[in-house]
Amino acid sequence: MRSANEYLSGLKDGRTIYINGTSVSDVTAHHGFRNLAGSMAGLFDFASAPENADLMTFDTDAGRANRIWQLPASYAELVERRKALEAWAALHAGFMGRAPDHVASCISGLYMGLDVFKDYDPARAGALESYYRYARDEDLYLTYVIINPQADRSKGAAEQADPFLTAGVVDRDAEGITIRGAKMLATGGVVADEVFVTTIQPMRPGEERYAMSFAIPMNTKGLKMLSRKSYEDAAGAVFDNPLSSRFDENDSVLYFDDVKVPWDRVFVEGNVEMCQKQFHATPCHVYQNYQAMVRLSVKLKFLTGLAHRTAEMNGVTQFPQVREMLGQLAAETGMVDALVAAMEAKGKQVGPYFIPDRHTLYSAQVLTQQLYSHILSTLRELAGGGMIMLPSSVADFGNPEIAALIGKTQQSPKANSHERVKFYKLAWDAVGSEFGSRHQQYEMFYAGATFVTKGHSYRTYDWAGADRLVQNMLDSYDLNGVSATSKAA
Repeated sequence: MRSANEYLSGLKDGRTIYINGTSVSDVTAHHGFRNLAGSMAGLFDFASAPENADLMTFDTDAGRANRIWQLPASYAELVERRKALEAWAALHAGFMGRAPDHVASCISGLYMGLDVFKDYDPARAGALESYYRYARDEDLYLTYVIINPQADRSKGAAEQADPFLTAGVVDRDAEGITIRGAKMLATGGVVADEVFVTTIQPMRPGEERYAMSFAIPMNTKGLKMLSRKSYEDAAGAVFDNPLSSRFDENDSVLYFDDVKVPWDRVFVEGNVEMCQKQFHATPCHVYQNYQAMVRLSVKLKFLTGLAHRTAEMNGVTQFPQVREMLGQLAAETGMVDALVAAMEAKGKQVGPYFIPDRHTLYSAQVLTQQLYSHILSTLRELAGGGMIMLPSSVADFGNPEIAALIGKTQQSPKANSHERVKFYKLAWDAVGSEFGSRHQQYEMFYAGATFVTKGHSYRTYDWAGADRLVQNMLDSYDLNGVSATSKAA
């Protein structure tokens, strides 16, 4: 288990990050990333605190480890692990979608399907097995890049004008493979220890050079991060933007400039079918997205809390139409919470491991993709102009004349002017700021486009069971409308 200081020290490793036309020498000190690094460090301090040992750690053959790496052997252990994930998510209200528990869940899911890798290639299975133990025992924070640059989406990776626009294998030798090209989106990559690189999108024969799966440190020679705009950099004081100033897990495009990956870090190479099987023939896809749904359930609870506090701030909680809106939000948030519980209760044993129910997970993904925008709209409707007509910045409170006017104009039956402004600054950052808009886009697409999640739901639903109900009803009567049972009697 690493402390915050150990984690932060590890980020000073010479990694290559570009933003605003320059390179970043120290991500822990840069004004666009330092608060994010501090927020991530806080997760490690929480997990390693002695008073949280029972909640956040579990026993392994190498000692206590972070529960994000736990491989539940029973329903009870799955629930125990979920409580740890919820505790971590509560520290950032679910706004860090690529905190260390996400890709740890991905790698753990791959490890649970080790037999699939052994059938593919025992050497690659050995590399995966060793890497899981290494990442667990070193308490690493991983991000991942699993989709290709958009470019011309009517064409596959091999059909683009530049065959190495998408990262692919340019060379292989006894030491490993060499990668050239780009992948996206490395959410949190600027403050991660390592990156898992693969492709979740379906590939076709002829695209074997893009069919790889491996993990490398973020400071690997030739690996370059092209950061998007930093919302933290533009946020100013924490009081004015309490979320974007601390939890903007910056997204990056990764460019692999002939990056050498040793064989002991390569899990799939040159096999299109195995790239898909690593996600869907193992517990990986379910396990990583179950974590995402646990995180989202915490986030929705936070947003529902914002909605209720907004009504209180405006003194309208007794209005029937407002209670109707809040009741709808409470039902929807409760539904997501119930779906998480159902994934666990309907889970099943897969070898020695207990895995959440696949179709319940995909049902939740389909529904929450539609739900998130609706919740934001409800928050906007409840707040009206309250989230907009706010003091320009915390500096206004430092001017006695302006502060007196704020006291007169920012009134609420629930709070004083300072508390009201503080609350609405938080609500705006969650809903209307550039950071909030990014999160709306993220929750709509992190699991894939809606046709992808609906396809997963279609593929995993018990259609045979539904058809049996239809056929049983059809078999219960004939052309004369007399039931088969009565006719026999």
